[in-house]
Amino acid sequence: MSPAGPGHDPRPVIAAVRDGRGLDAAGAALVARGLADGSVSDAQAAAFAMAVLTRGLDEAGRVALTRAMRDSGHVLRWDLPGPVVDKHSTGGIGDAVSLILAPLVASCGAYVPMISGRGLGHTGGTLDKLEAIPGFRTALSEDDFRRVVAEVGCAIVAAGPELAPADARLYAIRDESATVGSIDLITASILSKKLAAGLDALVLDVKQGSGAFLRSPDAALALARALVDTAKGAGCRTRAYVTDMDQPLARAAGNALELREAIAVLTGEQGALRDLSLALSSACLDLGGLADGALRALDGGAAAERFARMVVAQGGPADLLEHPERHLPPAPVVRAVPGHGRVVAIDTEVLGHAVVALGGGRLHAGDRIDPRVGLAELLRIGEEAGPGRPLALVHAASDAAADAAVATVAAAYLLGDGPEPGPLIRSEVT
Repeated sequence: MSPAGPGHDPRPVIAAVRDGRGLDAAGAALVARGLADGSVSDAQAAAFAMAVLTRGLDEAGRVALTRAMRDSGHVLRWDLPGPVVDKHSTGGIGDAVSLILAPLVASCGAYVPMISGRGLGHTGGTLDKLEAIPGFRTALSEDDFRRVVAEVGCAIVAAGPELAPADARLYAIRDESATVGSIDLITASILSKKLAAGLDALVLDVKQGSGAFLRSPDAALALARALVDTAKGAGCRTRAYVTDMDQPLARAAGNALELREAIAVLTGEQGALRDLSLALSSACLDLGGLADGALRALDGGAAAERFARMVVAQGGPADLLEHPERHLPPAPVVRAVPGHGRVVAIDTEVLGHAVVALGGGRLHAGDRIDPRVGLAELLRIGEEAGPGRPLALVHAASDAAADAAVATVAAAYLLGDGPEPGPLIRSEVT
């Protein structure tokens, strides 16, 4: 790690934020450049993060930090005959929207170069779901990424080390320095990676509820506003929605199980996952200046055909949609979770931890995932459990793992009398 030289000392920038004097573009650029090239030490990076957490940044400071982190590495530029758009979710349980939205929006004339992540904590990751498909490659070279986007209209890939490297380093330091909860740093982290993809427009899905990173409605709305204001300040048309995560979005949680459900939606299944996928896809098309053909593309099969093309282009089998059972084998143990009564509430975070404990997520970065395991046929708030209709089905690798998961899932459900569930989309920020 090289020391900061004359005129490149981050300490005055840290002190300015610490003392409430804010962050300007030059200071943000110095910190971001130093995070990327190593001239800012871990101690200085942690001090900067703590200063931002405790004193906060104004809108201009958030925009400056986001732009600087975006520009700390390679920023993609596109020359395509249509708008370049994307969607980002803050993470939840059963959130398989990306698998549906990317091909759906692409089938309506936009281009979707989706750079996604892996599971984080109790929430699932889009890349982990796609890697349940035999042969599917999420690590594409930039040339291959560009080729698939141009030919198919969409690709879903992992971020390479050249995209927003300042964020990659600061993200790890935030985890170690107890500064993850800063809205300013969350905003810059999310947007620096997305804007490095060269987007014309971005739709943001901010989850709120018992399975979300943000449980408070006020906190979720504050993050949605910060994201929209900052993205627009950085030159990207953006809209955000605060959406329900007091229960799983899909009826499944787990990589292959969610992938199966996404395929079911693409081929006609109704439900909350379909409803939110359509709403967010329509928003992408609107921001991109295209007519809203999302419903027609989904019902007419164009989105499913585009998904199949993307799977083949990224190394997966050509018959996945027609024969998912050939390529997504079930777990060896399937166990029902008994219950009797009306579902009043769900501790959705507990369901996420149950999937991780089954082997469907990671406790540590290097952990291997079993794509077969998870939860299926999850009951939703307002539905009745009873004979022949369990709370859920546990898909496990062993009897012992299934027994533990059955007890955990049963404890996550509250049965009795209570209000009807809230709306799927709770607010919109434009």
